[in-house]
Amino acid sequence: MKCPYLTPLSFFHNSAILSKISKLQFISSKEPRALARGIQGCFFMKALVTGGGGFLGRVIVEKLLKRGESVRVLGRRKYPFLEEQGVEIVTGDVRNFEVVETAVKDVDTVFHVASMTGIWGKWKDFFETNVTGTENILKASKKNGVSKLVYTSTPSVIYGGGESFENVDETIPYPKKYNCYYPATKAIAEKMVLAENGKDGLLTVSLRPHLIWGPMDTNLIPRLIERAKSGRLIRVGDGKNLVDIIYIDNAAHAHLLAVDRLKKGSSVCGQAYFISQGEPVILWDWINHVLFSLKLPPVKKNISYRTAYLLGQLFEFFYATFHITSEPMMTRFLASQLAKSHFFNIEKAKKDLGYSPLVSHKKGLEQMIKYFSALER
Repeated sequence: MKCPYLTPLSFFHNSAILSKISKLQFISSKEPRALARGIQGCFFMKALVTGGGGFLGRVIVEKLLKRGESVRVLGRRKYPFLEEQGVEIVTGDVRNFEVVETAVKDVDTVFHVASMTGIWGKWKDFFETNVTGTENILKASKKNGVSKLVYTSTPSVIYGGGESFENVDETIPYPKKYNCYYPATKAIAEKMVLAENGKDGLLTVSLRPHLIWGPMDTNLIPRLIERAKSGRLIRVGDGKNLVDIIYIDNAAHAHLLAVDRLKKGSSVCGQAYFISQGEPVILWDWINHVLFSLKLPPVKKNISYRTAYLLGQLFEFFYATFHITSEPMMTRFLASQLAKSHFFNIEKAKKDLGYSPLVSHKKGLEQMIKYFSALER
């Protein structure tokens, strides 16, 4: 529905106003969803972001708020910094269907960002969060009339072992087996999401951003800093492998592009997309540049890929045998990720989504270095 008389609600740029408007009595009538959808062209989408307090999720939330959308977050704890901006918080776990159904109620759009990541852990934990959690999102979405679902996947769903991937596109098939539970369970979930496209009025799309980095990163850069300080950062392989990366704002931007183009009859429906800066970097040169910029020592130690892979096998066997839950220093998956090239063709995302990075690699690095330099003082 188009509205010729009212300007978009994003004109106000005020999430508090949005929150209040979304709770007005007329949206609580006997047909709340029909009414909300009827005025959507004039006002806002009602979006749920799972994992909305995390690194990627919170930036998606911020971008939605700036557009004037109404946002709800499903997370494991409260997020006062989001509540202050008018975001509704549902506290709970995606593994719990009742919690998920509560979070999805009266929502028309879902960004399913939450997942269990990592290179080590129990199959049960990865499966329950990444697969069962996604099943709950899909079931609750269809039951409650959600129209759009954007799933945050990973390029690792195509990564079975020690391969190099150079400029591959989305036609590359899933491998028959995996050497890490994270990509294995994310692949199962992605397949489910895409298979549900068009069922019960739900349209779906999957995005595969690779190595997200930027200010407020809680994983990649903090790990690099900690290991560099302790002298435990070791180069694997010859140091010439090319790897795709993506700045946080660009990853979030791709999610909004996807939801905007996720319409009935669109070529986006039921598709997966690689997302990156579009300019792969030499991984170990990039790491050393980040360390140098933060006044930390560069990586000097190195081992061969073969040695790292064999060490990974030994660590995995030892940790599994003795039920050690902490993360090993090396695994087969990690050895391959650190030594092999993996970068992707993003022409499909450019064509279908209209995607191109909003923030350049240079500008992104400046912002990230500024942020982490301040933390180091």
